[in-house]
Amino acid sequence: MRRSEYIAARCDPKTLTAAQLMQDAVITCSPRTSALRIALLMTDRHIGSLPVVDEHKNLLGIISEADLLTQILKDKDLRSLTAADLMTKDVLKVSEDRTFIDLARLFEDRRLIRVPVVREGKLVGIVARRDLVFGFLNASIHPLAQDA
Repeated sequence: MRRSEYIAARCDPKTLTAAQLMQDAVITCSPRTSALRIALLMTDRHIGSLPVVDEHKNLLGIISEADLLTQILKDKDLRSLTAADLMTKDVLKVSEDRTFIDLARLFEDRRLIRVPVVREGKLVGIVARRDLVFGFLNASIHPLAQDA
């Protein structure tokens, strides 16, 4: 669920932080999860990437649709690969206090779609471009103030 859905009143959207914008119910996988299971999760849940975490929620890596497509094009059997085989280990991540403006610039500069949010190395959420837009609108034009 997007935390920005709980904004109670209008505010300056530029003051929002990653903690307010992120989705905190993140679907994850372990390093041992098969690539086939990951592909099924991503397609069934309509998500474009899957964070890889250990049993303590430490962020170990991330797998994107592009990572899966690369393996498919190489004729690899997704049943024989694991998250550990596919994941990008050097993951760009942000802290919860990252501001809307910083996030928007980061997304634009790096052409990002989504980025994990961490606290002391542990995954606490994920923020996507659409979360920035949604949070901006929700803070600028609070739903209760909209014309019907």
